[in-house]
Amino acid sequence: MDQTIIISARCGQDSDCNPANSGGVLGTVIGRAKLPKKFASAIDPKGVFSHTAYTFPALIEVSEKLVRQAVVRSGGKIEKEADGSETLVIPVETPKPSKLEQCWEPGPPAGSKFSEAEMEKITPASFDKQMQGHVDTLFPGWKISKCGGDMNPGPRSKYRGKKNVLLTHPLSQTVACVLARQVDVPAGKRTALRLVVTHDDNGDWVLLVNADGKKLLEKQIQPATVKDGWAEIEVDLSDFAGKSVLLELVNQANGWSFEAAYWAQIALESR
Repeated sequence: MDQTIIISARCGQDSDCNPANSGGVLGTVIGRAKLPKKFASAIDPKGVFSHTAYTFPALIEVSEKLVRQAVVRSGGKIEKEADGSETLVIPVETPKPSKLEQCWEPGPPAGSKFSEAEMEKITPASFDKQMQGHVDTLFPGWKISKCGGDMNPGPRSKYRGKKNVLLTHPLSQTVACVLARQVDVPAGKRTALRLVVTHDDNGDWVLLVNADGKKLLEKQIQPATVKDGWAEIEVDLSDFAGKSVLLELVNQANGWSFEAAYWAQIALESR
């Protein structure tokens, strides 16, 4: 047993689990009653293994439970003797060595590989779909396009004292991120678009508000243009009363340094 542990420590690709596994297998074959004392004399029954909740007795209990399940699952059985002791009857089988699995090129776990039909059903959400899902949750009715991946766009549970904030970012220095919505502006009322936005601590950006391609607002969002950390903006839509208009809220780059836009409110109000 000593030599097995020494060789597996020296020759294995991983020198902690390999000697533990090889020693564990031989120790099981030898049996607890015949195990040399030097292998168990220093075990602290109250000590907890690192990164687990297991003490040694608890680990033994769980291991025994798993062994019983494995014996029955492989066709064996557990027989209870007259004196109350138990015998685990293990079926005799010819060993079938598995193929070598290199740590840098592992195969799938046994029985877990998806079929081709199952693989076709797996469609991981694209970044664009994920962002649209966030917009649907925070600002229903708006559609997002050309959002770049810098600065980890998406929802923020809290930012500068406000909850449920959406972070967007331009796709590039020349291609802006756009939030758009087709809006029916009611006749006979004063309708306004209300925005609450801010910038990243290390940057700024340009906010454009367009209606059917017409620029209604252009404003730099930076420390000098926000109050208490946020810019509260109102855009009058009265000129479009009784019409259907495409609104575009543009997160445009301004120097290409931390160009994220933070949106705390996007609301339409008619009075």
